[in-house]
Amino acid sequence: QFVIEEKEVTLASNSLADKSFVVSGVFENYGRDEIKEVIKNHGGKVISAISGKLDFLLAGDKMGPAKKEKAEKLGVQIISEDDFRQMIGA
Repeated sequence: QFVIEEKEVTLASNSLADKSFVVSGVFENYGRDEIKEVIKNHGGKVISAISGKLDFLLAGDKMGPAKKEKAEKLGVQIISEDDFRQMIGA
């Protein structure tokens, strides 16, 4: 028999509740996995593909041009790391 221990997760805030993000590029203050955790800790959702349902493309340095073009074409808001930090109050 296996016993699965449930962890209670306390969010840092709900500032990103109901918002979805695609993370692309290299960031100054965060590693990629770290920034994804920060998004989740503030109530946001990280997804892997750009679609019309996406709220934000979080764009770092060296982001692939194809993702940027697709986001622009679909009207997805492209934000910088600084924009993101303001959203979470960092």
